[in-house]
Amino acid sequence: MINFEPYPFEKLNMLLKNSTPSTAYEPIVLTIGEPQFETPTFIQEELCKTASQLRKYPKTGGEPLLVESMKNFVLKRFHVALSDEQIIPTFGTREVLFNFPQFLLYDKKEPVMAYTNPFYQIYEGAAIASRAKVIHINLEEKNGFKPLIDEEVLSQCNLVIINFPNNPTASVLTLKELGEWVNLALKHDFVLMNDECYSEIYTNKPVPSLLEASLHVGNLDFKNVLVINSISKRSSAPGLRSGFIAGDASILKEYLGYRTYVGCASPLPLQSAAAAAWNDETHVAVSREIYKNNFALVKEILGCEVSDATFYVWLKVYDALSFTCKLYEEYNVKVLPGEFLAREDINGVNPGIGFVRIALVESEEKTKEALLRIKECLV
Repeated sequence: MINFEPYPFEKLNMLLKNSTPSTAYEPIVLTIGEPQFETPTFIQEELCKTASQLRKYPKTGGEPLLVESMKNFVLKRFHVALSDEQIIPTFGTREVLFNFPQFLLYDKKEPVMAYTNPFYQIYEGAAIASRAKVIHINLEEKNGFKPLIDEEVLSQCNLVIINFPNNPTASVLTLKELGEWVNLALKHDFVLMNDECYSEIYTNKPVPSLLEASLHVGNLDFKNVLVINSISKRSSAPGLRSGFIAGDASILKEYLGYRTYVGCASPLPLQSAAAAAWNDETHVAVSREIYKNNFALVKEILGCEVSDATFYVWLKVYDALSFTCKLYEEYNVKVLPGEFLAREDINGVNPGIGFVRIALVESEEKTKEALLRIKECLV
């Protein structure tokens, strides 16, 4: 039997189970990274228009329409031209993050997997399912929430997952910094994956991809390099479950064969709707403006420096657990304690302690109201 850690939201429910929220305020939930906006109409219309395709089985590798839309997105956004062999459509990115490590590490006698800490909990679940030794790469305030490089540690790894732009700290790596990680993957022969699901939620200038960095350092065939991305955040469409994995064609060829057994091909109407979303940038710019304005409110009300990307605030507080309870009980606002999103490293350090994650996924009006309550709670 596999024993997984309870999800952060389960831990939050346990923390608040004996708490009663204030009835003086309407509830506001800022815990989950789910955009609270309508999926654009043109995407919904495409889904309805193609519903009759439900009578057909979808292909594991995706329909040409979807593959082309994803390749076009990568080309327009990152100036990287991919071949069909260098990209696979996926059922969102959560399933990839869980099953790809199991595929990759299957024949390793003593697999070692490293990932940034705090982290999206699927990374940990994949490590447990793969029976992999885990190395935590801490993201700490003293280093600007960027991963410190320890080559001795990395030389032991089979798979390293980084996540930039980062959930939950909202930190971003430059093209040069990403290039350093590509060179490390080549030098120590580990597979490097960047979870880029927040790449399109940036406040000013576009943030780079690991694919760009790979070309930048001369790794033209993306050896040992993979990225994943999704329309969940960029298109306010997490229910479409449309993502991709792209990069090293030699790895992806074998992984595609594995995926035929996994049985997670996307239904054809969802592929058509997703293709429409991947091909359009106008609706993404609209969403970006909302998040940018929400970050401006954070700076105005809480005095925090705004992030370059994501829609998260990694807020430093005196005690995350007691602050979360107080905020819920006195102001009816839910946030997520940082320690629920991280683990103790080998030195007993949990880099999430003393922080809460705030997801700015609501309208500007509702975000302003929540931030004003948070400010009062901080006093």
